[in-house]
Amino acid sequence: MTTTKKNGNIIAIIAMFFIFAMISFVTNLAAPIGTIWGYQFEGNGVLGMMGNMMNFLAYLFMGIPAGNLLVKIGYKKTALWAMAVGVVGLAVQYLSSFVGANVPAFTLSGITVCYNFFVYLLGAFICGFCVCMLNTVVNPMLNLLGGGGNKGNQLLQAGGALNSLSATLTPFFVGALIGSLTPASTMGDVTPLLWIAMGVFAAAFCIISFVDIPEPHLHKGNGAKEKMEHSPWNFRHTVLGVIGIFIYVGIEIGIPGTLNFYLSDQSATGAGVAGDASAIAGAIVAIYWLLMLVGRTLSSVIAGKVSTGTQLIAVSAVAIVLVILAIFFPKENTLYMPGYSIENGIVMAEVPISALFLVLCGLCTSVMWGGIFNLAVEGLGKYTAQASGIFMMMVVGGGILPLIQQAIAKGAGYMNSYWLIVAALAYLLYYGLVGCKNVNKDIPVD
Repeated sequence: MTTTKKNGNIIAIIAMFFIFAMISFVTNLAAPIGTIWGYQFEGNGVLGMMGNMMNFLAYLFMGIPAGNLLVKIGYKKTALWAMAVGVVGLAVQYLSSFVGANVPAFTLSGITVCYNFFVYLLGAFICGFCVCMLNTVVNPMLNLLGGGGNKGNQLLQAGGALNSLSATLTPFFVGALIGSLTPASTMGDVTPLLWIAMGVFAAAFCIISFVDIPEPHLHKGNGAKEKMEHSPWNFRHTVLGVIGIFIYVGIEIGIPGTLNFYLSDQSATGAGVAGDASAIAGAIVAIYWLLMLVGRTLSSVIAGKVSTGTQLIAVSAVAIVLVILAIFFPKENTLYMPGYSIENGIVMAEVPISALFLVLCGLCTSVMWGGIFNLAVEGLGKYTAQASGIFMMMVVGGGILPLIQQAIAKGAGYMNSYWLIVAALAYLLYYGLVGCKNVNKDIPVD
């Protein structure tokens, strides 16, 4: 009986790892694809980042409902519904390559915006519903299967490693398909990836359909629903963790997202990268996500011995130093990093040294999500499922903070926009030092 349960848990863990990878594949399409729209809008990075914004805005509307779905229909059905929604969202983004193209909707500051841009934003918004639901499933499930505590965080980091591997490949492939941005660059250039994503979702739907997933929070039968006398909002460390998740996702997306725009921008305000700038930018940003894979893998190894709080404190402090170095080094200080050229394949591209410092931040951001989530739900007991929905709602920070960063970049320059990231990292350092402590242990959670 124990062996059967153990085998079932292993299958469930593998299934959750698979879902974790899908989340980043869909999410990380938005920022690099945004460079296409930004170029069409005369280098307007704010408009270019709107697809990313719509993707994360969906979390604000779907976070709580996704948590409720988890309780009412369970992990498995929520995941299946999410993948079906994902196929629809990707299909709508594909339609934006030709539906309403070249048909002006309005003109903003001399920039003509066509209807297909709104079709694309709709598709990104629908995909946001998908990844929100998947995130709601995978995080509490892995924490639960690991038994909470450091072991729960260990599974979250291991799943996050696969998430990072998928995230590494996405901007690389988008950049390779675009090459150098030209007036002829359109969504049609990246539609092969949309078809691949739809195929992967369809395959994942079939696989998950046959996997037995434990359903600890599923209400069955006609029994009365348990009355909750409190809520996650009654726990100070959870509330501060909710804010931390909002800020963290903004950091995770903002660092590579703005770097992609900076390296792709061949105007005077950009990094001045020669050659296939978008392809090079995509390859370098992919290193950021690859280092997140490395960081999460290392964390999954040491998580049983090094506390989650200690990890969060260390990476927040190091990230602050790296970002400040990136800000202060002028773009004339360059070095060579692995890039990609359409004609020559892998090349050593000359880029500002700031790119290296920002890419290294991937090692730091890699462990933050799992660490914040793990610390924020510690001691919540029966309120964990509700908290998961709240956390998913706050992932909207991944859309809001990068958009604010792009607005700052437009007025003050790309590197100066990273002061927003420094301030955000300072909050996470505070959370790891003080804010994560549970001061509400008197609240019954059984």
